[in-house]
Amino acid sequence: MSMKKICMTMVLLVVALLTMAQRTVVSGTVSDSKTGRPIGQASVSATGTSIAVVTNDDGYFTLKTEQTPEAIFVSHLGYQARRIKLSKPGSNDGEPILLDIQLKATSINLGEVVVWPENPRQLVDIAISKIPANYSRRPELFKGFYRETAMKRQHYIYVAEGVVDMYKSAYGRDGWRDGVAIVKGRRLLSPKQGDTLSMKVMGGPVLPVQLDVVKNTALLLNAAELDNYFFSMGPPTQIDGRQQYVVGITPRVVLPYPLYYGRLYIDRETLAFTRVELELDMSDRSKATQFMLVKKPAGVRFKPKELSVLIDYKQEGSVTRISYVRNTFRFNCDWKRRLFSTSFTAFCEMVVTDRYADEEVHPIKGRDTFDSRDMFYDRVDYFRDPQFWEDYNIIEPSTTLDKAIGRIMKRYE
Repeated sequence: MSMKKICMTMVLLVVALLTMAQRTVVSGTVSDSKTGRPIGQASVSATGTSIAVVTNDDGYFTLKTEQTPEAIFVSHLGYQARRIKLSKPGSNDGEPILLDIQLKATSINLGEVVVWPENPRQLVDIAISKIPANYSRRPELFKGFYRETAMKRQHYIYVAEGVVDMYKSAYGRDGWRDGVAIVKGRRLLSPKQGDTLSMKVMGGPVLPVQLDVVKNTALLLNAAELDNYFFSMGPPTQIDGRQQYVVGITPRVVLPYPLYYGRLYIDRETLAFTRVELELDMSDRSKATQFMLVKKPAGVRFKPKELSVLIDYKQEGSVTRISYVRNTFRFNCDWKRRLFSTSFTAFCEMVVTDRYADEEVHPIKGRDTFDSRDMFYDRVDYFRDPQFWEDYNIIEPSTTLDKAIGRIMKRYE
């Protein structure tokens, strides 16, 4: 190698190290100001950027940015949002910025603030008609963090996680080109005999594409499907400091497939859907099983207990975008000739951590697209490097999950 090339390599290394040194890390906890209870799944974003994360079940978060943002914005359903001003760039000498953030519960005077719509179904219909105006009218590419776990009774037996790219075409248009690609991922499975269960249920990194009910209105937000539900107004609340209508839905008819119980949150000013909470009707176990279960081993009896879905949207300027998706499965399995059944919980979530610049937006190539028939487990490698996520924003593992990962890794060692 020539001296010129050696010098160039050294310069590039120095530049890379300087870039890493300028990275700002903001860590902390978010809790209830009155009870001190940790607030999980609180949104934490850097103002002036599209970078965001959510807190884990312990209320803990880590947010990484190239430069120190002026402030971070913290919000959660039912709490007053807070904007926390940070020190100027460079004043923290590269040390992590540690925060203890407390949120106050929202207080709304119903008599003075909220005007109740007379017809909640009509409110939902109007919100549907405003989807093209409230959501992105051009294709966008997002970066996100995805995690899926499985528990046998109260013990974790599997965890897989990855950074993904997610492409979304304009809202109001056919989403057939929407897709997800895995950028980087890892997995860990308990080696203990009897812990594993070869079963596939609905889920995976395609959740934010498949379950984006605002984009895929065929799932729920269309006249024919909504005719199957009763509608009611629930107590109003706030999201990101903005007042929300809350519309409850309950099944009205019996169909060959199960319906949902749920709540639709609608921004009072823009009439954009900001949050959707759904829980599958389990009154007919056979229907629920057909809906939830993709594949199971022979001889295993599957007994569904819960399927719940949460989709969060966040308003940025005049555009509302998907920000967080969580899916929870609970079920029991028993085997012939065994006296007791075993409970399992499968859990997956994805948070949008950043948005690509317009000039970087492109559809996911077909060969890179994660298919709903694919197993995330088969597309990533085992845990190895403790600094695996050093350059990425992630949902920090809870204390319980972190300890479980350590125990499983020791079994391998």
